[in-house]
Amino acid sequence: MNIGQNMRFNSILFLSDIEVGKHLYWEFFGITFHGQVLIVSSLVLLLIFSFSFWGTYNKHLIPTTGQNFMELVILFIKDIAVNQIGSHYYKRWLPFVGNLFLFIFGCNLAGALLPWKLVKLPEGELGAPTNDINTTVALALLTSFMYFYAGISKKGFGYFKRYIEPTPLLLPINILEDFTKPLSLSFRLFGNILADELTVSVLVLLVPLVAPLPVMALGVFASSIQALIFSTLAAAYIGESIEGEEEEENFQNPEMSDSSKNMNLTSI
Repeated sequence: MNIGQNMRFNSILFLSDIEVGKHLYWEFFGITFHGQVLIVSSLVLLLIFSFSFWGTYNKHLIPTTGQNFMELVILFIKDIAVNQIGSHYYKRWLPFVGNLFLFIFGCNLAGALLPWKLVKLPEGELGAPTNDINTTVALALLTSFMYFYAGISKKGFGYFKRYIEPTPLLLPINILEDFTKPLSLSFRLFGNILADELTVSVLVLLVPLVAPLPVMALGVFASSIQALIFSTLAAAYIGESIEGEEEEENFQNPEMSDSSKNMNLTSI
C-alpha cells in the first residue's frame, strides 16, 4: 500500500516538472527567470525607445520622416482608445494602451522576422517573448488590474454592484466572466504566436528555401492582428468598467452637450 502511494506521489511530482520546450534559466535573488525572454524583450524595448526618440527629439512644423511615422502610430493608437474607452476618458489610458500595443507588436515581429535560430544558447533558443505563457499571462493580469483600477477609481466600491445587475442570480456568471477574461487574453496570444513559430520551424526543416516565405509573411500579418486584438480588448475592458460615466455627465450638463452638437453642425 505504501509502495503504491509513493509511486503515485512520484508520478505527480514528475508531471509537475514537465515544461513546454527548453529554457535558459537565470537566478536573481532566488527567483528563476527565463533568460531568452528577458533578452528579446529588452531588445524590443530598446527598439521602441529608439524609434520614439527618433520621431520626437527634433519636432518641426513641417514633419520630417520620423515625426510623420510617430504621428501615424499615435493617431492609430488614439483611434483604438477613443473608440473603446470614449472621448472623455481616453487620454488617461492612452499611454497604457499604446505601450501594450507597441510591446506586443514588437515582440511578435521579433519572432516572425528575425533569424533567432542562428543564435546559439547554452539551453533553449531565442524567439518571440509572447510565445512564452508566462509573458502573456503577465500582460493579461496587468490588463485585469488596470480595468479593475479604472472602475474603482471612477465609481468607488459601487463598481462591484455590476455583479448583481440586472439580477443577483447572475452573480456567479459575472464573477466567472472576470476570471475568463485574462485566460482568453493570455491563451489566445500565446497559442497563435507559438503555432506560427512552430509552423515556420517545421517548414524550414522540410523545404528550407521557398515554402517558409509565404508563411513568414502570414506570420507578420498574424502578429499585427494579435497585437491589435489584445490592445483593443484591453481598451474595451477599461471602457466597460467605466461605462455610464460619460452618459451621466451628459445628462447632468445638457446645455454643454447641446452646445457641442450645435458647434458640430455649424462646422459642417
